Amino acid sequence: MRKLIAAALIATVAMPVMAPAAASAQSRGEIRRDRQDLREERRELRDARRNGSQREVRRERRDVREARRDVRESRRDYREDRNRRWGNDDWRRYRSTNRRIYARGNWRAPFRYYGFRAGVRIAPTYYGSRYYISDPWRYRLPPAGRYQRWVRHYDDVLLVDTRRGYVVRVIRNFFW
Repeated sequence: MRKLIAAALIATVAMPVMAPAAASAQSRGEIRRDRQDLREERRELRDARRNGSQREVRRERRDVREARRDVRESRRDYREDRNRRWGNDDWRRYRSTNRRIYARGNWRAPFRYYGFRAGVRIAPTYYGSRYYISDPWRYRLPPAGRYQRWVRHYDDVLLVDTRRGYVVRVIRNFFW
């Protein structure tokens, strides 16, 4: 039974590697499932060590190493796709040549500065309509998705999910 599970796991992990280069990277959920499968394989490896079959232990150890490498590659592909989708360098290059557009000016908020992180839920006062960036294309920011808005928070820019109040992305020191 263990061999059958290991063979099925290897086949599922090897399939994304054999996919053409044009295919997109795995999603976050798929990577999470691969990590869970990897943990199960490690557990089986510990059980095999307890049973004493050295040949099987070596084979399963090699399988775990290959699966670990596949998960690392999937994570790297996912990061590269995400960075390509966000266009990280477009606004940086534009900002260096058009400094006056990114000048901070006399901008103050009625609340103090807080360095938000992605995934944090914030109060609606932080992303009220007076803090919206109404023209994100002017700053070369990527377009906001559905129910999302770019919001200014002192020198930072936040991409906020306006329905739930979660911070999706943070760009620190965006304004001069």
